[in-house]
Amino acid sequence: MSSLVEKIAEIKESLAAQHALTLDEVEQIRVLFLSKKGKIASLFEEFKKLPAEEKREVGVVINELKNFATEKIQSLKMALEAKVEDKKEDLTRSAAPIVLGSRHPLTLVRQEVCEIFSRLGFSIELGPEIEDDYHVFSALNFAEDHPARDMQDTFFVKPGPDILLRTHTSSVQVRVMEKKRPPIRVLCPGRVYRNEAISARAHCFFHQIEGLYIDKGVSFADLREVLLFFAREFFGEKTEIRLRPSYFPFTEPSAEMDVSCNICHGKGCGFCKHTGWVEILGCGMVDPAVLEEAGIDSTVYTGYAFGLGVERMTNLKYRAKDLRLFSENDQRFLSLFQSVH
Repeated sequence: MSSLVEKIAEIKESLAAQHALTLDEVEQIRVLFLSKKGKIASLFEEFKKLPAEEKREVGVVINELKNFATEKIQSLKMALEAKVEDKKEDLTRSAAPIVLGSRHPLTLVRQEVCEIFSRLGFSIELGPEIEDDYHVFSALNFAEDHPARDMQDTFFVKPGPDILLRTHTSSVQVRVMEKKRPPIRVLCPGRVYRNEAISARAHCFFHQIEGLYIDKGVSFADLREVLLFFAREFFGEKTEIRLRPSYFPFTEPSAEMDVSCNICHGKGCGFCKHTGWVEILGCGMVDPAVLEEAGIDSTVYTGYAFGLGVERMTNLKYRAKDLRLFSENDQRFLSLFQSVH
């Protein structure tokens, strides 16, 4: 028995030392140890001559050796197959060098704006880009013959004049007010469309982010502090703001908000037209008629709303001089943002 056990140990030691550089060499190892005429098979000839009381103990050792040999050969085979797989050519791969992509600058700015307002408790709401006249105009205090409708040159969708591409994301705010009761604190980002001539400073589609807050006791002072916090988080802690009286059908009072130019720091440059200020958004207190139209009691609740253009904010942050760059997919322009965020 002892000589057979020693022989099993020698075979196991020899097997453990085996290595292979090719699949053919793995096959040679398999034949040497596991074939019908291999080293392990030859052990069974001596095993038959053992006394019955020794066969059980030795049989266990031989089976362990056989399992070890099977696992060893399988591991050698898998290692070589993995190397072969790594070296295979991908025939679908482009011959040109693969360039790393990046997030679009408008996406970067939209995410940053949304993140700042999310810290103030605003949640994100989205809505359809193809809308009806009611949610885009009528529910926002635009009468059918109201001259304010001419402020936004609209794309109407056939078959009738009541279906259109939304001109602002205020339509999402209307839908929120219809389905939710105050307190309401939402941010509505999205693409909007206006029938304008495409140039370096204007486009027929662009992106807005509008905010709405409705609750008891909301004041214009609350609006100012929120916008000041946002401006300093986005442009820097030394940023100043100013509010100028304006007009929007859905807010009263209404205002335009300027920020101190972050390019010249208020000294005056071409971007701010040498005023030291840059307009970034419109805002105001929600008109009571808009609240009542949505079924919200204007004697109990008040609210404010604001809306900013993402392209304008991106221009200020990254100093892109031509709005058309944002939609033309020019790789030279987009590659500038690979290292951003």
